[in-house]
Amino acid sequence: MVLVKAKRDDLLGPLSAVSGIIERRHTLPILSNVLIERSASALAFLATDIEIQIISRGSIEPAGEARAVTVGARKLVDILRALPEGAEVTLQQQDKRLLVKAGKSRFVLQTLPAEDFPRLAKPAGEAARFALPQKALRRLLGLVQYAMAQQDIRYYLNGLLMVTDGGALRLVATDGHRLAFASRELGLKDLPKQEVILPRKTIIELTKLLGETDDPVSIELSPNQARFSFGDVLLISKLVDGKFPDYGRVIPQEQPKHLRLKRGELLAALQRAAILTSDKFRGVRWVLSNGALKIMCTNTEQEEAQEELDVDYKGDGLDIGFNVGYLLDVLNNLETEEIDCGLGDANSSALFTVPGKADFKYVVMPMRI
Repeated sequence: MVLVKAKRDDLLGPLSAVSGIIERRHTLPILSNVLIERSASALAFLATDIEIQIISRGSIEPAGEARAVTVGARKLVDILRALPEGAEVTLQQQDKRLLVKAGKSRFVLQTLPAEDFPRLAKPAGEAARFALPQKALRRLLGLVQYAMAQQDIRYYLNGLLMVTDGGALRLVATDGHRLAFASRELGLKDLPKQEVILPRKTIIELTKLLGETDDPVSIELSPNQARFSFGDVLLISKLVDGKFPDYGRVIPQEQPKHLRLKRGELLAALQRAAILTSDKFRGVRWVLSNGALKIMCTNTEQEEAQEELDVDYKGDGLDIGFNVGYLLDVLNNLETEEIDCGLGDANSSALFTVPGKADFKYVVMPMRI
């Protein structure tokens, strides 16, 4: 019984879009599979890890009977990738197996019943619904996601806060040592207030799937679920159940020392200084004086690096240490030519902003060197 007959790329594209969330090892074997659903004239691929669910749809010709099957996702992806570009591929059900044919190539894969495939429940409660261009959301995620914790015992830090409030969308990420904040006005006055924490894996998959296009992504944030719909893709994610830190209290309000730096020059100087840092100790010193910012680094082998930048600054001197990786992260993810830096004393956090804009803030705690 033929499930579908289509060009290799017409199958590989949507299959690759959903297979990224599938883990290699699962306690439930069916979670290693992808659900392939055929309706009259459409084909859908669905994958889940119980926390995230992705559906990718495509149209097919000619129309046919509705059928469904689940098959090992990794194996099917690898087979399709290995077939010649432009090959005509047939997926055919044979008892409890799936036959994959292309030219003189033939593969027989084990299947599991489609009715056993788990799906995420529908959302509950009032939802905030809005849309913005894919490239805008992708940029917002890029401005903050590097500040997420990775395996922190404070599990709510291993994700990203998404807030709708006052017609604006705000994104915040922190690992306890630095915090990134980005916002965008949506122009919706009646948008309900919603505050959710998205899992790290959801953010990584979204960033991969969103395109550099003005095509919209529709977002629905409910108390227990987030849904992102764009193109032929629907991504549904459970939320992290926890209380995110009050980011407003973390962002410094008044910094007595102000610098405006060329982002490219600062990035290059930090990259050179970072060569002599070690994997365990990534510290660099900033020594600020009238007209100059010195960036210095030493390591356990008594090696030293020093960079000096000319700055428009007059005032009290400052000697402060930072994790160079935290500074490189923000500079690599900004596209602006200049960056403003607000500093207090050696024990105060630094605040990085974009000149003339209030929609981005990056806070870095100092470190002892």
